[in-house]
Amino acid sequence: MAEKTFTKAELAQFDGQNGNKAYVAVDGVVYDVTNVAAWKDGAHHGNKAGNDVTAGLGHSPHGERVLKKLEVVGKLVD
Repeated sequence: MAEKTFTKAELAQFDGQNGNKAYVAVDGVVYDVTNVAAWKDGAHHGNKAGNDVTAGLGHSPHGERVLKKLEVVGKLVD
């Protein structure tokens, strides 16, 4: 199966609101944070699902190690 790709507009639809799944992109990889309690309602420490949160991750106390626990759902493309 081909890897799913997301444009920024497509990713924005996965905002964790109104029953939508919650996806975030980090360094071009799209992760599913739908079932992560910290992302309840599609937001986590000022970051919002449906967006590229690469910049915010640099300020995170857990850094990139938390990404290894998440399901990869695709790639972010321009």
